[in-house]
Amino acid sequence: MAWVVLVLSGVLETVWAIALEKSAGFSRLVPTAIFGVALVLSMGGLGYALRTIPVGTGYAVWVGIGALGTAAVGMAVLGESTSPARIVCLLLVAAGIVGLKIFH
Repeated sequence: MAWVVLVLSGVLETVWAIALEKSAGFSRLVPTAIFGVALVLSMGGLGYALRTIPVGTGYAVWVGIGALGTAAVGMAVLGESTSPARIVCLLLVAAGIVGLKIFH
């Protein structure tokens, strides 16, 4: 259960990161509210997961999922570069996340 919560918390990290960008420096109400709710839920889920998952592994997986998700949304939706080098780097991050789970 902790791993499921950790993955969902990582996805919520992507949500709050994108909402933060869309909030335009906290000047837009809806994205700012989404940011706040997603941030609290993401941190709460991370805290819950760290009850049973070691902090180094849990935090690295949480950050990795958030980074992967945010970069993917940036490329797919926000027009950021999708160069082959960026794709390879994201695949390496994904491999690191899977490796941390496997060798937990």
